[in-house]
Formats: sequence, structure tokens, C-alpha cells
Amino acid sequence: MNSLLSEIKTIFKDNDDFFLMPQNIQGIDIVLMGLTSLIDLPKSIEALEDKFERNSTKKEILMRLNNSGEKKKNIAEISSSVIEGKLLVLVKSKASVITLKPIGKNLSRSVESSENEQVLQGPLVSFTEEVDKSIGILRKQLPTVNLLVKNYTMGRVINRKLSLLYCKGKASQKLIRAIMDKIEASQDKEINNIQDLIKVLGMRSRSVVAPFKITELPEETAQSLLKGKVALFLDNFPFALVLPGVIWDLFILENDRNFTYPLMLAIRLLRIVAIIVSLIVPGLYVALVAVNPEVLRIELALSIAQSREGIPYPAFVEMLFMLIIMEFIIEGSIRLPKSIGPTITMVGGIIIGQAVVEAKLVSNILIIFLAAATIANSTIIGFQNAASIRLFKYIILILAAIYGVLGVLAGIFLIGAHLASIQVFGISYLSNNLVKEGLKNG
Repeated sequence: MNSLLSEIKTIFKDNDDFFLMPQNIQGIDIVLMGLTSLIDLPKSIEALEDKFERNSTKKEILMRLNNSGEKKKNIAEISSSVIEGKLLVLVKSKASVITLKPIGKNLSRSVESSENEQVLQGPLVSFTEEVDKSIGILRKQLPTVNLLVKNYTMGRVINRKLSLLYCKGKASQKLIRAIMDKIEASQDKEINNIQDLIKVLGMRSRSVVAPFKITELPEETAQSLLKGKVALFLDNFPFALVLPGVIWDLFILENDRNFTYPLMLAIRLLRIVAIIVSLIVPGLYVALVAVNPEVLRIELALSIAQSREGIPYPAFVEMLFMLIIMEFIIEGSIRLPKSIGPTITMVGGIIIGQAVVEAKLVSNILIIFLAAATIANSTIIGFQNAASIRLFKYIILILAAIYGVLGVLAGIFLIGAHLASIQVFGISYLSNNLVKEGLKNG
């Protein structure tokens, strides 16, 4: 017993929040161990004493204590239990340690509405950082015995819980087996961020397009599972990672089905148009102004030429300069506190836009094109998807500056070819038949 205590003390000697507390419960000498940062110690001791009746014999108390928790003899298991926030009870007359579930400190936020995804008509609840709580929220949204959960512990030094969820009979068994094999083969690898998870799953880490859909909304996750997809929950990440990601995630939300059918179609069509506008408008402006002005009607060409009178830079430099300024404003609005972010962004955009036009650095028509492209980019679903489109438009812009309208078409072709080449566990990014595949293989 002394050697076991010495080993535990050695492991946690540099942790000031680790405690070893001798106690005597009705004549039985015990030692309590744990972390004060995770355990409410006074309440836990009080709850432990209340479990045992005053007139019970020592044998009855030890039996109840053994039945209340799990025995741990391995030092590695004991250390892991301490890190997990368990209360460890070492009975001095025994050589084993019993782990109990203590009264923990409230370190998690309550279930709240989504911060990053706005819902107009639908459930306002969102996932939290606790995997079990998030799975519980999803089970309430999808109450069926076909919802299956597989838990994994990832990492050697830092243990993180990773949960795999899918609907039996909906998801392809080939897809499920492929994901499980990747996870099981890499359980000793650390997962501290999404890039680590991408590497564990064996997907391309340098792809601009996200290989999965990231969502905080249980409704979106539930409907994705019913369509044959798979969801991953990672400890301390308050969102679900839905696999595989497909192109329809750019402009289709399941919450749209809470509107009437014509409105749903109109909203989704609007998002498709917005993606096209965000992609090609900056490049199209450069192509029509600098390379192929003969495509425009003479009146419009003269109007644009008049607006650009006195502008010292070519259209490409002009557009690139303003796009970079807009990227600064967008990134700044994300980092600024919510209380002042929108105000600074709006004022900064108006002042900069007006100043550069009056200084004859850019034309006023360019500001219209730039505003249209920026607003259109904001309609795309998911921040990572919107960021991907923001990068793709620079490819079209560069090609348009060189080849004009032909460059715009070439850029669209290259982006389409890239999207068609993306596969997640053998499923194409342009796929639309996950349910059929799941029914066939599930």
C-alpha cells in the first residue's frame, strides 16, 4: 500500500491541485485522492459519508464501497482516473484503489442557442463541449434505436474522447468500416485540433475544401445521419463533424424545410446564385474592363471608362487592392469584441470605400461589384465553405486578368475539376446518392 501511494505521489508531485487526504469513515482508515480543480471535495466527502449507515459493520461498509465504484490496481489506470476527475478511495487495509464518481465542479456551460449558425424557424439548441451531453441532445432530436454510438479514446499523453455516430441501415457499412479502421489504427495519436483529426482519418490536409461539414445544430446533424452520413464528436469541441462533406453543404440547410416548398426552393436558388456571383464577379469586372471591353455595350463601356478617369492603377491591381482590404475588414470583424465589432466594421467599410473613391485610387463602379461579391459570399453556409469560395475567386481573378472572359471560364472549369477530384472515403464531393448507397450496403 505504501509503495502504491509513493508511486502516485511521484506522478502528481508537481501538481498543486492534487490532494491526498487521510479520512476515517466509521472506523475504517482510507485515503482520498483526486484533483481539487475537478472535484468539489467538501461536498464529495459529505456525500460519501451519507452513503453508509451509522450502525453498519466494517464488512458491510467495505462491501458497499466496492459496489459503489470500480477497483483499480494498475498505476496507469489510477493515473488516468485521477485525470478524468474521479475520486479515488484507497482503503489502507487493502492493496487496491476504488474509483468513485464525485460531485464535480461546474466547469461546463449550459445548453445554449447557436453562436455561429443562426436559426430562423427551428430548434435553437446547440451542441456543447461535453461529448456525452452533445450525444444526448442529438438523441432527443433523433429518438431511434437505429442511432448507434461508438466511443474511442485517442492519444497517449493527452486522452481525448472521440465518438462516432451513424444510423443503422442508412449509412454505408463500407464507409463506417473505413472510418473505424482509420480511427482504430491511430488511437495512440494526439488529436488537439481539426487538422490532427484530418490526418488521423487519412484525408488530404492541404485541400482548400473541408472534407466534412461542421455544424453546431442538432437538427442538421440528425438529418445528415438519416441521409446516410456519419457524425464525429470530439471532446471539448462544441460541434459535430459530419462525413462525408459534399457540394450540397454549400447551399442546402435542413432548416429550410421548415418553410413552404416554394420558399425553400427560392432560398436555395438564391444561395446558388450568390455562390456564382461571389466567385466570378471580381474576375468578370477585370475581364470586361481591362481585357475584353468590346463585349460591353458602347454606352456601358463609355460609362465605365469615364468612372475610371484618373485612376492610376490597372483594373487588376485596383480589384486586388480592394479585395485584400475587404479581407482585413472581415477578419477584423471576427476578432473584435461583439460589442464593437459590427460598428467598427461598418464605419471602417464606409470610410475606406468613400475615401479611396474620392482619392481616385479606385472607381466607384468597382465598389458596387466588390460589395455585391462580399455580401454574396456571406450567404454561403458554413464559415469554412465561405472561406474556400473567398480563395477560389482569386484564381478566377488572376486568370481573368490574363485571358479575359476566357480566363473566367477556364477558372470555373479548373475549380469544377478540383471539386470533382475530391473524394472522402471513396465518396465523391459531387455525390448525391448517399442514402441509396447506404440502403444497398447497410
